[in-house]
Amino acid sequence: MAEVTKEQARELHDRFHVLDGHFDLLMDVEIQRGYGKTKMIETEYLPRFQQGGVHSIVAAVFVEDAFVPEMSMRKALNQISALHAEAAESPEHIVIAKGLEDIHRARAEQKVSFILSLEGAEPLHNDLSLLRIYYELGVRMMGLVWSRRNFAGDGSFFAPVREGKKGGITDFGVRLIEEAEKLGIVIDVSHLNDEGFWDIMEISEKPVIASHSNSRALVPTMRNLTDDQIKAIALKDGLIGLNAFSMFTASTSAEATIERLVDHVDHMRKLVGAQYIGLGLDLCDDLTKYLPLDRIAKTKEMPFDVVKGHVSLPEITRELMKRGYKDEEIEGILGGNYLRVYQEVWK
Repeated sequence: MAEVTKEQARELHDRFHVLDGHFDLLMDVEIQRGYGKTKMIETEYLPRFQQGGVHSIVAAVFVEDAFVPEMSMRKALNQISALHAEAAESPEHIVIAKGLEDIHRARAEQKVSFILSLEGAEPLHNDLSLLRIYYELGVRMMGLVWSRRNFAGDGSFFAPVREGKKGGITDFGVRLIEEAEKLGIVIDVSHLNDEGFWDIMEISEKPVIASHSNSRALVPTMRNLTDDQIKAIALKDGLIGLNAFSMFTASTSAEATIERLVDHVDHMRKLVGAQYIGLGLDLCDDLTKYLPLDRIAKTKEMPFDVVKGHVSLPEITRELMKRGYKDEEIEGILGGNYLRVYQEVWK
């Protein structure tokens, strides 16, 4: 392996467009704004993005189980409203990107762009007409499910659970995919069960992504993708976003390191090529403060972020450089491959 300094890795972030394809930012922002805080992103998160050389963030709209189904729409709209409020409070730092031109403009103006994504279709309930409303508010990516069942399909659980017969994509889910692609919303298959995944491969006509999933061949959890699934996404000209959550990176916490995370990149690169890989770090350490104490007490070993915040993202770049990845491959992985998908799907 070649010797690479942290400074050399960080310099690439200034040259390339760096995009994290999945971050549960808005849950924290909405809750803290409810406590009376303002400019949360500018004060709490922006310095980390800047230090790590991150230019774009996909801000996931995630509704916790406790609010499903009755309050799904309200919680989703509260989170989206929180981002719009933050953008209004910090216009010199924040841009809500509704198209590629917004992403490029933000970069030129040294601002961070944010792309809204629904992590599960619960905020729609079973009303397809609501999708256009979310689109007008800025939603440009959508996962049909989180790790649970909804009107669109069934999710994949983090670990085996007792359940009845699994289902694929429902009739509502089929119509939802068709309408999303018509509007220009990227379909995200992370969190879907295998049955739903293969349904989407047949139904979708545009590139499809798995925004935060790793290789199941390396870590055998349903949240990761099989080799056949990785190949199917590549055939759709989509991408897989690298997930830095420890339980998807390695089989044991002791093995969950940056090196093991990049092993997933190596595996997918050999299967389909680096042009189908991106980042979807799913950093969650900041959210553990919201976990119920009884749940923490029952957890034998708390999972963690292998990448210690966005400030440490250049460590992935450094490891890629050490392993001999070409600049154009790294450029794609850091964000260029997402921009290719957006170019194809967004209107």
